[in-house]
Amino acid sequence: MKIGVLALQGAVAEHIRSVELAGGVGVAVKRTEQLAEIDGLIIPGGESTTIGKLMRKYSFIEALREFHEQGKPLFGTCAGLIVLANRLEGGEEAHLGLMNMTVARNAFGRQRESFETDLPVKGIETPLRAVFIRAPLIKEVGAEVEVLSTYDGEIVTARQGNLLASSYHPELTDDYRLHGLFLDMARKAAEAAPKAK
Repeated sequence: MKIGVLALQGAVAEHIRSVELAGGVGVAVKRTEQLAEIDGLIIPGGESTTIGKLMRKYSFIEALREFHEQGKPLFGTCAGLIVLANRLEGGEEAHLGLMNMTVARNAFGRQRESFETDLPVKGIETPLRAVFIRAPLIKEVGAEVEVLSTYDGEIVTARQGNLLASSYHPELTDDYRLHGLFLDMARKAAEAAPKAK
């Protein structure tokens, strides 16, 4: 499986490394034309407003909505989760607006800017090492969204069909199992896709 990492801002190299440790091929995606060559896309952490502006500037908003319509999976981590959401607290305009959830930015507050924890995640056998850095939180989800994990009673990992979102940075540890879960989603989506020609 060839997995793209949106290379407009954020931890691109780390995600590519995790994809490759999980058995996939990682590709930095800088142009919309590259979307046709990949089986799934990761939207990394960074600054969601900046990522959103760059996505609009380089025509990624419509291109990624179309990518999603084709059944190809998207995985948003930290700021990437914000980019996937269809509702943002504080009146900020949604970016892709694909995932039925309400998200609060920097929800853990700056006084707890960064921490790590072992996080049980549905579908992964033993707890995952999760790194939270000024993390957003999923405050509420629609009926079609499956909650995969919570921390302190708050939703931090969720899935809706071919969309996966995490509040934390799975690429900043040596535990690549969440990337493995995404690779599995991409594999199943590719198998289900109608074959061209």
